[in-house]
Amino acid sequence: MGKLIGITYDLKSDWQKNSDDPVDMNAEFDKPETVQRVIKALQRGGHTVKRIGNVHSLLKQIDDLNADIVFNMCEGASGRNRESQVPLLLELKGIPFVGADALTLGITLDKVVAKKLFISEGIPTPRFFEVNKKDDLQTINTIGFPLMVKTRHEGSSKGISRQSRVEDINGLKCQAEMINHLYGQPALVEEFIKGMEFTVAVLGNDEPQAMPVVQVSIDGSIKLGNQFYAHDRISSDSLQYVCPACITDDLTALIQDLAVRVFKCVGCRDFGRVDFRVDEKGRPYVLEINPLPSLDVKDVFNIFPRVFGSSYDEILNKIVDFAFKRYNIIDEGSLGSSVMLPKSLEGIKS
Repeated sequence: MGKLIGITYDLKSDWQKNSDDPVDMNAEFDKPETVQRVIKALQRGGHTVKRIGNVHSLLKQIDDLNADIVFNMCEGASGRNRESQVPLLLELKGIPFVGADALTLGITLDKVVAKKLFISEGIPTPRFFEVNKKDDLQTINTIGFPLMVKTRHEGSSKGISRQSRVEDINGLKCQAEMINHLYGQPALVEEFIKGMEFTVAVLGNDEPQAMPVVQVSIDGSIKLGNQFYAHDRISSDSLQYVCPACITDDLTALIQDLAVRVFKCVGCRDFGRVDFRVDEKGRPYVLEINPLPSLDVKDVFNIFPRVFGSSYDEILNKIVDFAFKRYNIIDEGSLGSSVMLPKSLEGIKS
C-alpha cells in the first residue's frame, strides 16, 4: 500500500534575477518538468504525492502537512546553510524525510569543510587553498600552476567557466576576484588534475553501494586532458555521459570504493553522487559529494540504472524505500523493493 509523500523543491522559474546577480544564480534549482518527472515516478511506485514547494511554502504548511514522508529536493533560499533549511525544519517537527540531514548538507555545500574531512579520512582530494579579498596571492599559492578556481559553497558548477583553469598569477587574481565580488564568498583554489572525469551514485544506508561508474565525455572524447565540466556545458551537446565507464575493472573498483568511503565520511543517507578526476597515471581524486544530486532525466540517475536492467522510476522508489526502512515505515510491495542493486562488477562492465 502506497504512502503520502510530500515533495519540496525550488523552481528555476521562482527565481527573480537582480541586475547584479551572476547569470548562473539559479543553476541549482529544478526545471518544472524535472519535478513533474519525479512525481510521476513516485506515483508509478504506488504513492500519492503532495506538492509542497520551497522552504517558504513549507513554513506555511508544516503544522498541517499530513505526509508520511517528504522527498526533499530543496536547495534553500540563501546563504552557506541554505540546503540545511528544509531538513532542519522537518527534523524539528519530527517529520520523516528522504535524503541527507541538515548537518551533512551544510558540510558538503562548503567544499573547504568537506575537503578537510576527506583529508582526515585519508581520501585523496586535490590540494587546495582559499582566497579572500585581501589575500596576497603571491604568498599563499604553494601549489603552483595550473589551478582551478571555484566558489567555496555553491553547486551545479556555479562560477565555473572555461576561464576557471588558470596558468598564471594574473588569471588567478582575475578569477578569485570574480568569485569574491560576484558570489560574495571566498574562492576555492585547487590543483588542476589533468586527465579524465567521472561521477558515481551511491545508494543505501547500512551497507551503501556504489552504482556503475559514469564517465564524462566532452566533444566526443573521454580523455579530457585540460578540459573539464563547466557550467556552460550542462545544456550543451558537447557534454555526454558514458556508462559503463571505459576503464579497467581495477580502476572501477577503486573509484567505487572511494565513493562509498566519501558517502560514509560525511554521513550521507539514502542516496548521493560523488564526482572525481583521475590523473594521467590513473590516480583518482575526489572533487566533491552532492547529497542533493540532479534528478533531471538527462542526468546520471536516468543513465546508470539501465546498465543492470533497472530504470529511473525504480531507482527513485528504491531511494524512498531506503528512507522508509530508516524510519521503520512499512510499505509492502513497492516498486523500489523489487530492484536488485549490483553487488559486484559482474554484469555492469562493457
